[in-house]
Amino acid sequence: MKQKPVIVAICLLLALVTLAVYWPVTGHQFIIFDDDDYITGNSHVTAGLTWPGIIWAFKTDHAANWHPLTWISHMADCQLYGVKPGGHHMTNVLFHIANTLLLFLLLNQMTGAVWRSAFVAAFFAWHPLHVESVAWAAERKDVLSTFFWLLTLMAYAHYAQGRSKIEERESNIKITTLDTRNSTLDYFLALLLFACGLMSKPMVVTLPFVLLLLDFWPLQRFPVFDFRFPIFSRLVIEKIPFFALAFIGSLVTYLVQKTNGAVSQVSIFSRAESVLLTYARYISKTFWPVDLSIVYPYRYSWPAIFVFGTALLLVLWSALFIYRAKKNPYLVVGWFWFFGTLVPTIGVVQVGAQSMADRYMYIPSIGLFIIVVWGLNDFFNLWPMKRKFLPLAGVVALVGCLVVTSIQLTYWRNSISLFLHAIGVTTDNYVADNCLGKAFEISGKKDAALVLYLEAVRIEPRFPQSQFNLAISLLEHGKPAEGIQHLEAAALLDPGDADVQFDLGTFFSQHDKFKDAVRCFKTALKDRPDFPKAKAALNQILSAHPEVKIREPLDTRK
Repeated sequence: MKQKPVIVAICLLLALVTLAVYWPVTGHQFIIFDDDDYITGNSHVTAGLTWPGIIWAFKTDHAANWHPLTWISHMADCQLYGVKPGGHHMTNVLFHIANTLLLFLLLNQMTGAVWRSAFVAAFFAWHPLHVESVAWAAERKDVLSTFFWLLTLMAYAHYAQGRSKIEERESNIKITTLDTRNSTLDYFLALLLFACGLMSKPMVVTLPFVLLLLDFWPLQRFPVFDFRFPIFSRLVIEKIPFFALAFIGSLVTYLVQKTNGAVSQVSIFSRAESVLLTYARYISKTFWPVDLSIVYPYRYSWPAIFVFGTALLLVLWSALFIYRAKKNPYLVVGWFWFFGTLVPTIGVVQVGAQSMADRYMYIPSIGLFIIVVWGLNDFFNLWPMKRKFLPLAGVVALVGCLVVTSIQLTYWRNSISLFLHAIGVTTDNYVADNCLGKAFEISGKKDAALVLYLEAVRIEPRFPQSQFNLAISLLEHGKPAEGIQHLEAAALLDPGDADVQFDLGTFFSQHDKFKDAVRCFKTALKDRPDFPKAKAALNQILSAHPEVKIREPLDTRK
C-alpha cells in the first residue's frame, strides 16, 4: 500500500509530460502519404460510424491490409471531429499515453521494480523513434494494436501469476472453484484481446512467442534452459490457441498483401543482406536517433564487410545474452523481444518500397529499453555511487529524448516540411521526391513538382506512382507525347490501379482513340466496380460510338 501514492504520481507524471510534448500535433495537418487512403479520401470512413461502414471494415482489404478495428476507430474519429486533423491526431496521442501507462503497470505488476518500470515506460513514451506512430494519423493501427497487445500481456500475466499460486497450493489444500474460474477468465480475456490486436494491425502476430519469453522472466514459470516435459511442453501447449490466432492472422495478411501487389519480388540474397543490416540500423537509431525519416529507400546490395560484420555482431550479442541468461534473465528476454517482434516487418517477405520504418519499432524497442534499464541498474549495483549517478544519468537521457522528439515533431507539421526533411537526411529517396512533388503540386507550385517527379522517375523508373504523377504533370505542361509514354508505363507497372487506367482512358478518349479508351475504362471497372467516373465515361463513349465493341478488358501486363 505504501507504493500506491508513488505509482499514482508516476502515472500522472508520465501522462502529463507525454501530453505536453505531443500537444503540438493537434495543430498539424493531414499528410498526403496514406492519410487520404485511410481518412480524407475514404468515403466509408468520412461517413462516420454507420452499419454499412462497419460491415465494409470487416470485409475490405483496402490499403493492402485487413484491420477492421483500425477502420472503425477512424470512423469514430470522423463521427466526433469530422475531417479536422486535430482531433484525429489527439486520439493517437491519447492511445500513446494509455500505452505508456499500461507498459509501466505491466512491468511493475510482473517485477515489482517500480522505478525501473517507470524508466522503461518513459523511454517508450518520449523516444524520437515513436514520433511517426503517434504524429501520423494513418498510423492509428500502431497505437491501437499496441493498446490491445499490452492489455493482452496484462491479462496473461494475471492468469500466469494466478496459475502459479494455484500450482503451489495444489499439493497442500483443495483449490476452490473460484480460483480456477478466475484463472480461466483471465486466459480467455487474453485470447480475446489478442484477437482485437490482430484486427488492429497484424504485426502483433509474434505475441505468443513473447508470452513464452515472459514465462521465463519475469514470471519465472520455468527454470533457465529447462525444456523438460511437462514443464516447458505444458507452457507451449497452453499457447496453442494464441499460435492458432497468429497463424490465421499471418495467412490473411500475406494473402491480402499479395493480392494487392504489395509484396515485392526481391531476391533471397538481397533480402538476407537487408534483414541483417536493418536489425543493426534499428539498434543504431534507438541509441542515436538522428536522421529519422518517414521513408528509408530500399537498398538492393550492401558491401560484404558490412553484411558479415553485422552478422558476426548479432551472433556474438545473442550468444552473450544467452550465456548470461541465468544471472541476468532480462537480457535474453529483452534481446529476443526486440529480435522476434521485428520479424513480420524486417524484410523476410519484402512489402512496399521501404527498407525499414520508425513505426516498426513501436513494440520491439521495449525489449531494448528493458535491457538498458535493468542492465544499468545491475551494473551500478557494483558501484557505491549508484544511487546518486544512475537516476541522474537516466534523467539526462530522458531529457535528451524529449528535446529530439520535440524537434522531430516539427517536421510533421505538413507534407512539405515532412518530405523536405526526408530528402535531406536520405539519398536517392524517390518516394519522398514523389510525395514532395505532389505536395508542391497541391500548393500550386507546378514547376517544382515537375522537377521532383522527373527526379523520382530517374532514380526508380519502376515506381508506378511517380510515373503516373510525372505523366499528369507533363500533360498539364503541354507535353502530351512525353506524358502518354509515362502514363502507359504507369499502367504497365500497376495494371490494377483503377485511377491510372481511368486517366489513361481519358487521354485516349480526348484524342479520339475510343477503342483504347474503352479498354482502359473496362480495366478500371474490373478493379473498382463502383467507380462512377469510369462508368460514366464508358457509357458516354458507347452511346456516342456504338460501333466500338470490346469484349475483354485490356490486359496491360502483356
